[in-house]
Amino acid sequence: MLCFWGAQVREGFELVKPDQVKHGKCGLRSLCPKTAVQDMSAGRIFAGFIRDGKVSVLRLRSEDYDHDGKLKQLQLKNKIRLIVCGADDAVLLSDSGKVLIMDKSTVCKPLKGLENRQVIQIACGDHHSVALTNDGQLFVWGDNSHGQLGLEKDHPGSPSAQHVQSLSGVPLAQISAGGDHSFVLSLSGVVFGWGKNSAGQLGLGDTTDRHVPTVVNSLNRKKTVSISCGGEHTATLSKGGTVFTFGSGGSGQLGHKSFRDEHHPRVVAELWGSEVSQVTCGRHHTLVSVTSSKMIYSFGCWIHGKRGNGKMIKKFVPFPVDLSTQYNHDYTIEKLVAGENHSFALFFKELGNESAMSKPNPSRGIVTLNERMIDRWVSERDSWVTIKREITKVFSSAACLNGSFLKARCVASIYFFVYFHKLRELNCRQPEMPLICVSQVVKVVEQMLRSLNPNPVGVESLRIYFLVPELIGRIQKQQRTELTEALASKILQLDADSHKVLEKYWSKLPDDRLKSLVKIFRKASAELIGQISRGKINQDIHLEKFLKILQMIYKVCCSANRDIPNRDFIIHEINDLLDTLQATMAYLEDCNDVLDIAFKSYYIRTIKILFKFPFAADTASKWRMFRYLRNEWIQSIPDLFIYNDNTNMLRINRESLLTDTLEYLRQNIHSYFHRLEVVFIGENGVDMRGLSAEFFSLLSQSLLKWENKVLEVHESSLVWFNPDDMQANRDFYYLGVICGMALYNHHYINIDFPLALFKKLLQQSPTLNDLEELSPVEARSLKSLLEEDEDEVVDMLFLDFTVKGQELIPNGNQIPVTKVNRQKYVDLYVDFVFNKSVKSQFEHFSEGFSKACPFDGWSMFHPEELQELLHGSPKYEWKELQQCASYEKCSASDELIKNFWTVFFELSEENKKKFLIFLYGTDRVPVGGFSKHSLKILLSDCPDADDRLPEAQTCFGILILPKYRDINTLRDKLIHAISFCEVFGRE
Repeated sequence: MLCFWGAQVREGFELVKPDQVKHGKCGLRSLCPKTAVQDMSAGRIFAGFIRDGKVSVLRLRSEDYDHDGKLKQLQLKNKIRLIVCGADDAVLLSDSGKVLIMDKSTVCKPLKGLENRQVIQIACGDHHSVALTNDGQLFVWGDNSHGQLGLEKDHPGSPSAQHVQSLSGVPLAQISAGGDHSFVLSLSGVVFGWGKNSAGQLGLGDTTDRHVPTVVNSLNRKKTVSISCGGEHTATLSKGGTVFTFGSGGSGQLGHKSFRDEHHPRVVAELWGSEVSQVTCGRHHTLVSVTSSKMIYSFGCWIHGKRGNGKMIKKFVPFPVDLSTQYNHDYTIEKLVAGENHSFALFFKELGNESAMSKPNPSRGIVTLNERMIDRWVSERDSWVTIKREITKVFSSAACLNGSFLKARCVASIYFFVYFHKLRELNCRQPEMPLICVSQVVKVVEQMLRSLNPNPVGVESLRIYFLVPELIGRIQKQQRTELTEALASKILQLDADSHKVLEKYWSKLPDDRLKSLVKIFRKASAELIGQISRGKINQDIHLEKFLKILQMIYKVCCSANRDIPNRDFIIHEINDLLDTLQATMAYLEDCNDVLDIAFKSYYIRTIKILFKFPFAADTASKWRMFRYLRNEWIQSIPDLFIYNDNTNMLRINRESLLTDTLEYLRQNIHSYFHRLEVVFIGENGVDMRGLSAEFFSLLSQSLLKWENKVLEVHESSLVWFNPDDMQANRDFYYLGVICGMALYNHHYINIDFPLALFKKLLQQSPTLNDLEELSPVEARSLKSLLEEDEDEVVDMLFLDFTVKGQELIPNGNQIPVTKVNRQKYVDLYVDFVFNKSVKSQFEHFSEGFSKACPFDGWSMFHPEELQELLHGSPKYEWKELQQCASYEKCSASDELIKNFWTVFFELSEENKKKFLIFLYGTDRVPVGGFSKHSLKILLSDCPDADDRLPEAQTCFGILILPKYRDINTLRDKLIHAISFCEVFGRE
């Protein structure tokens, strides 16, 4: 049954004879054609009806026609299931998904641009139209004067269908078109609008037109289920029946008890609690229906009354349409249609009635995965051609894939991934079809990724970047790498705003999902590094992509304080690559093979890439990379090797070591690019690293005793700059030079600087935890201040914004610390200790450090690693020293060697460290532990062994051990030797 009211029309529309039209109150009429109306639409000059798949159109009265035309049936080959009328034309949709355009003359032609597409929804504005295909793609055509096509600002109108690429990843549920604006609704309820916005009809809070789809943020979380566009207003319906309207209100079409425009969506209060089931907008009025009560409400401007005496009515609140009770008894409201000056209600008999007319096909949705589809793939009930077509349809569309894994479909989602994981586990009696399915999915997804828009609209289109990693985790190695590369490439192409959104949602992933994401790109990186190590070239480009994604995730973990340890990012295969480079360089020393030279360059190039992503390597590997690249960097500097052999030779007395060193540095003759060589005056020996190691060890002690008081020791035994020494800037400069020289020459400084210093060198800000490391008592007081719950207690501390008489902010001594501003006080306090109070001191130290370590590769290290490189490892694993030992002219099973290790492990911790100084010139443990040291015990089988002391060749880590007759003699001689190592150390 069709009910209608409004402007004068041909009685019965020629669908029935005039006398078969029933008249109700206030001009309401109804009719029941013999052939049921399955769908209809009304625009400015046409009304169209679909009966049994055939289309009839009727010309309505307008400015150009003062009478109704005759009902005309269109002669079409295909059955039509939908019709929408615009201002001057109409769009038809066939059962097969083909779109036809009807012009003013009622001539229908196929729409160009959609020949190979299956359309499921259509919408029509005044002079533009919109179509949604079953693979989730949105197409538009017509006029673009106000950006209503959603393509771009300067894009002209188009008579053929154009793809709205910016929405290609969004799973759309509904489309709508108004006068000169357009809207779409996603499956998860996100609303996008664009086009004309002169009255605020886009709901964006302003009156500026939009030329691309824009998210209506004010409708977020409103659970929108449908949208309708009018001439210059819009209405949305939320789950539960709440209606929002916005845009032009001059005719009362917003229903807000006023004729004002609304620029933001606003609830129609008069309908609150009515559980509205349907809403539709005409040019100047709005219709809503309530299924439960079978009521229709109208508000806005429309023509009301019987034929010949109709008059214009304006209602700014919802007004019930007076439906006769006979209409309500057997029928239910199926569709409302609001045109220019007409209103229609399409009724169908309720289900269960034997004489019920067939309902029209509901609006079809985009293709998504479902359990039946997956069952068919696994069981192979369909042919491979059919399965392949379905796989391609779903997985070639980001929108379909997104729509398949919404929360509402979580059962299907889990079902799919379980099956996908099981495909490769089917027993050998199964045909190859499931494996082919996997390969086809991977192939199609990879193609889909490469075609994605790098400038997506809205958050929903980014969901694909969370789905694909789930897929990658369930496929084979070769397919995994290719798909991971496609995913990484597309992520890197995303615009800056999309990157921020992606990182935001990464930070909210559960730990297991986030770790899985790290694992995917780490494994892909490891596989490529392994291939590079084996000589496969041109993989470094892909490697850099994976590392960039890992870097993004790493930064997310750091900024969000996620509990993902650094070791989860480390790629251990980097060490294999470094071993390969080392072997290649060793081979080149004997034979300059052209191919190996090329491989060396390739390996170095790869290491330069790795060098930019320090989180991916452990400390030992980074230090190896640092040395390789430092040497490459030195060799790249022109004429660097033309210098005097004695330029970098430091001759010093042990008694005046610090004075001699400063005097040498002030001469400004040292070449910091080259290795430092040390000569102790009056002693024999060539510095093969042993003497310089001892030099820095002794120099560390002298710096701590320096009469200039550059450094001060805190309660924690850690050392910090003296904030009171403002005049000795050059002293701080030379302190930095000495530390930089030690790092550059791979030696250690035995000065316990706090971690805060290394954070500052790497341009990171120290925190309250760093202050707790340096000054525990001071920091605990500040933490207690932050944890105090009582305002009165904080006030009674009588603190102000000063530290040691220094104001933290202007007039700080007049500003008390309260519970409100205490965090600011603590932050400023920490900043004062580490930054403000030692600003000049640190600047000069940093200048000297950078001067003496000219290769700035040290910036790749974490603060903790840089601290370890300068201080040495804090872990003394003495058993490891024994395990790394080798022997010459003796073996580990000899009694002498057993006695030696027995004596060694009896030594106190202090004496063990003295042994290290005796053997290596320093007591610091190298990065990576004692395994990075060379220790060789050489048996000296001389006749007067008991009269000799052990000797050490410090440059080579060789201990010369006489063959003592018993363990007591060995103990006495060893303790004596390590206690006076300056006398017995040998180069």
